[in-house]
Formats: sequence, C-alpha cells, structure tokens
Amino acid sequence: MILKQAVENFLDDLSSKSPTPGGGSVAALSGATAAALVSMVCNLSIGKKSCESNKDELEQILAHSEKLRELFSELIDQDVEAFDDVMNAFRMSKNDDEEKLLRNEALNHSLQKATYVPIRTMEHGAEILTLAHRVAQICNRNVISDAGVAAIMAESAVHSAYFNVAINLENIDEQEFVDRIENKTEQIMDDIEGLADETIEIVEDIIYGE
Repeated sequence: MILKQAVENFLDDLSSKSPTPGGGSVAALSGATAAALVSMVCNLSIGKKSCESNKDELEQILAHSEKLRELFSELIDQDVEAFDDVMNAFRMSKNDDEEKLLRNEALNHSLQKATYVPIRTMEHGAEILTLAHRVAQICNRNVISDAGVAAIMAESAVHSAYFNVAINLENIDEQEFVDRIENKTEQIMDDIEGLADETIEIVEDIIYGE
C-alpha cells in the first residue's frame, strides 16, 4: 500500500520511469491531505470557547472528513491497480482480427473501470471542498490558514482527477459511456466553481481583516 510507504520512498517511485504511482494517485492523495486538514481544524476548534455554538456542526464535519480521508486513502492504491489493468490490456496480442477484437474489448473494459477511480476522487474532492468552505466560517481562527490550505488541496484533487478522467475517455470507443461520464464531470466542476476562491476570501479576511 502506498500509504504505508515513507514519503521519501513514495516520491522516489513517483519520479521513476514507472507509470505508477502517477497523477491519479497524487490526486487522491491531495484529497486525503485536504480531508486530514479539515479534521485537524475541527479537532483544534471543538472545545474552544469561541466555537462553542458550532460544536455539534464541527463534530459532524469531523466525522464526515474522517470518512472521506479513509475513502481517499483507498483510492490512492485503487488508481495504481486500475492503471495496471489498462496496461495489461494494451499488452495483449493483436496478430489477427480475433485477437484485435478481444484486445479492444479488454481495453475498453479496463479503461471504463479505471475511469471510475478518478470520478470518485472528483466526487469526494467536491465533498471535502464543501466541508473546508464551511469549516473556514466556524473554526478556531488560529487554524484558519489550515482551512484555506484544505480548500486548495481539495480543489487540486478535483481538477487533477478531472485530467485523468479526460485522458481515459480519449481511448474509449463507447460513445454513450463517454457522454455520460463527461456530463458527470462537468456537473462536478460546475458544483465547485468559485468555492475554493470563496474559502480563500474568508481566510484572507480573517488574517488580514484587522
């Protein structure tokens, strides 16, 4: 599991000639760090007098962010596994028409399966971005900058995963599937539009407002 590696080892693997881990795993890792930061902000806000009126909501956000952190952690390795399946399909023989057909079917199947990993990263990234936006409004002001970083990392997770979805779709022949996924990704991108910027504004207003 990638998360069990030391950071230095992960970066060594990331920079190597091996295509995995790659951008998909980094996208999920960005989401996981965003979720962990939202949890930290909640943990450092719950119990503070200034946050007493929002204690219940902060606890709810904490439970949600911890669940998302777990899901992102699973997606980091799932992206590697999905990409390996795609590469195995690419390596299939294509010496005659039958082999070409089998290879094409395997490739389409593996690419579709691989597309669902970054789609989930996008969905969960949008969720954690929404939580970061909210927690920035009600958290302990001493950790407001961390809420801002969480929002930036969450937005990065969504945009990074979007690139992975797009490149997979380029190689998928089934237009109905492509259209459905494109509509889904566009909806997610529309849903988060401006949310990170709004969160940054909140953070900057608190840091520089006085």
